[in-house]
Amino acid sequence: MSQQNSLDDSSAKAQKIRNRVKRLAWLLDDSIPVPIFGKYRIGVDGIIGFIPGIGDAIGAVLSLFILEEAARLGVPKSILSRMLLNVAIESMLGLIPLAGDVFDMAWKANLRNVKLIDSYLDSPQAVTRSSRFIIIGIVAVSFLFVGFISLIGLMILKWFIGLFV
Repeated sequence: MSQQNSLDDSSAKAQKIRNRVKRLAWLLDDSIPVPIFGKYRIGVDGIIGFIPGIGDAIGAVLSLFILEEAARLGVPKSILSRMLLNVAIESMLGLIPLAGDVFDMAWKANLRNVKLIDSYLDSPQAVTRSSRFIIIGIVAVSFLFVGFISLIGLMILKWFIGLFV
């Protein structure tokens, strides 16, 4: 009987965490209706992003709370990495004045991350597998990009040295 109570307690804790991150994601990404755009909504994160210098940092810190809660739920590292990538994309592009803020309001990293948490809790293997493939793909593309940039750098250096030899 105590094992059943333990399962019920852990299930109740997991549900509390799920509800908490859903509320936070809604507040950050979807809580403010924008009447001129029909049913489109933005969140506090989009407004905070307009604060020069620290707005995107504050938004990223708030977004990291969702990752912390996902880790408490036992979400695997591959999915946490994917969630961190969502926050990083939003934060990095959010640094671009105005255009980045518009992107931030459209990307909605927090809602994406809550969907990843829900998908994982509902179907762990499928989401873990797809997250691994996405992370492996990103790493592969990053290496190719660095290799390409390095090759171009070497070609420019060779050309430059050729001017003096």
